[in-house]
Amino acid sequence: MPDTRTSPVTVARDNHTLVITIDRPEARNAIDAAVTIAIGDAMAVAEDDRDIRAVVLTGSGDKSFCAGADLKAIARGETIVPEDGPRAAWGFAGYVTHHISKPTIAAVNGAALGGGTELVLASDLAVASTTAVFGLPEVKRGIIAGAGGVFRLPRQIPKKLAYELMFTGDSIDAERALHLGLVNYIVSPDSVLDRALELAHTISANAPLAVQASKRVAQHIIGGNVPSDADAWQLSARERASVRNSDDAKEGPRAFAEKRAPVWSGK
Repeated sequence: MPDTRTSPVTVARDNHTLVITIDRPEARNAIDAAVTIAIGDAMAVAEDDRDIRAVVLTGSGDKSFCAGADLKAIARGETIVPEDGPRAAWGFAGYVTHHISKPTIAAVNGAALGGGTELVLASDLAVASTTAVFGLPEVKRGIIAGAGGVFRLPRQIPKKLAYELMFTGDSIDAERALHLGLVNYIVSPDSVLDRALELAHTISANAPLAVQASKRVAQHIIGGNVPSDADAWQLSARERASVRNSDDAKEGPRAFAEKRAPVWSGK
């Protein structure tokens, strides 16, 4: 499977499948600006290339699929999602609002917490390692899951269970995720990518225009956008900004860095 490396993301072709690998194992495959641009650009290539019929997104190594946003990059003042130009519309990791017609499959090779779970929620299908864990722990740090998690999770699993995960910040293992329908399959750690590719090849054996039209209708994709989600994204952005400006949002990371329990003020 020949590949071209766009550090810190590897993009490879496997027949009719484009495989995008976040290649930052030392940072638990966290998302910074370079990763966002590379994934977004690869997704754009996949959409425009008639020979590509499916996309697989995974992480390097066997410990972490994606640890979410790179907090060190943010602390340096880095803007990890472009704020203008066409890339701005693609959202976190160049992925969560990048509505392409080609089916997308998350190959979850390890922990997928916070933004990692939001990448899974943004994918059409998911294959998980037996070691994978999922969750939205943002409330433990005084923030909210602003990359679609707070409205996509209740859509994809039973609402009361989604609310439990959102409000407690607790995580679930792969078996629980499978039971809830968050993932399609769980396999051994060394088989995650192979199973995702097998699924992609099955999809690619079908008529591509019919598959792509089916996805657009199922997800209400019109011109690369999902108009029915616009209000949810606006509300999420507004609430996220409000919470991020709170004292609690400052206390969460501070307590984490100081290895102590946070003292919430509710303001």
